This record gives sequence, structure tokens and C-alpha cells, in this order.
Amino acid sequence: MDQDVWNPSQSGRKKQDFGPKVNFKKKKVRLGSFSGLPGLSQKLVLRMQQETNLADFQPVEQCNLDYHPQRGSAIDPHLDDSWLWGERLVTVNMLSDTTLTMSLEQGLPLLGLVEEVNVAVPLPRRSLVALYGEARHRWKHGILRKDIQQRRVCSTYRELSAEFHAGGQQAEQGARLLDVALSFKGTPV
Repeated sequence: MDQDVWNPSQSGRKKQDFGPKVNFKKKKVRLGSFSGLPGLSQKLVLRMQQETNLADFQPVEQCNLDYHPQRGSAIDPHLDDSWLWGERLVTVNMLSDTTLTMSLEQGLPLLGLVEEVNVAVPLPRRSLVALYGEARHRWKHGILRKDIQQRRVCSTYRELSAEFHAGGQQAEQGARLLDVALSFKGTPV
């Protein structure tokens, strides 16, 4: 990864994007200069697909992020878009251990917890986490500044939403995007 350029990103992070050009406000997506996921990811994606919950996982976007404590790297708790991105978000944590903070603003009233609930999920070096269901759509996820003790690199993979699959309104566009993504000939955009 370090042979490719890392671009400055928000909150002290650096990033490498391998994905289509997206305007979330206008709900528009196009290839732009997207040439596919990087070749180094092909074996990893095939390995992911050996897991039961990821057997049909076809990523169309990969975002590599570089966190460093000296830059104050973090990512605020957030929900990823669900118009374009599908049910599962998969992240591979590399180089160092960290903690993923999951937060639920409404709390858990059935358990008597009405204030925000935060859950610290340990992410050991070389671990994979897949968010889906309520963890994907209801709980926000983030990496707190205090949880970056040394350089952390991660790769997050996203699949397309139902709108871009067979029978969806944008099925043709989805098929084109997947053809490019799964060529594994990409360079960062």
C-alpha cells in the first residue's frame, strides 16, 4: 500500500480510494477514473468469500485509511450511506490493535438505558470486522483519537445496495461498476 500515494483526509487520516465517483447529495454515481480494486486485494476478497456470512460479498469500493497518533487521527461516529452502499461493510485492521467504538444515540430503553450507549469493540491487528443488520444501519461506528496508539492501516470494503443489483432501478450501472471493481486492476483515484 505504501507504494501508492496516500492523500490527506479528514481528522488526521490519510487515504487511498478505489471506487466510483459518487455525489451522495444528488444520488449520482459514475466510473470517473475508477479502474478497479487493487490487485493486492484479490486474494483477500476470495478469502473473505470463504466465510459463510460473506460468501456472496462482492465489493465495489475499497478505502484504505492510515491513522497515526502524531497526526491526531480519528474518525467520528457515523453511519455509512445506504443509498449506494449495501448491507455489509467489511474492514480489515492492520499493523496495530485498536478499538472500534459503536454508539447508539437513542440508548436501549428496554434495558432502562435511555442515554447514548457506547460499546468498545477490540480490533486486534490482522482482524476482520463485518457490520450488517442493526450494527450497520442503527449503530454508529468510529475510531476515537485515544484509541490510536501507533500507526494503524485499515481497508474497508463496501458492496452495492439492492438498487444496483439485478431487478433494481440501477442494475445495469451496478453490473458495470462490479465488472470494473472485480478486475483488480485498480490504482487509487
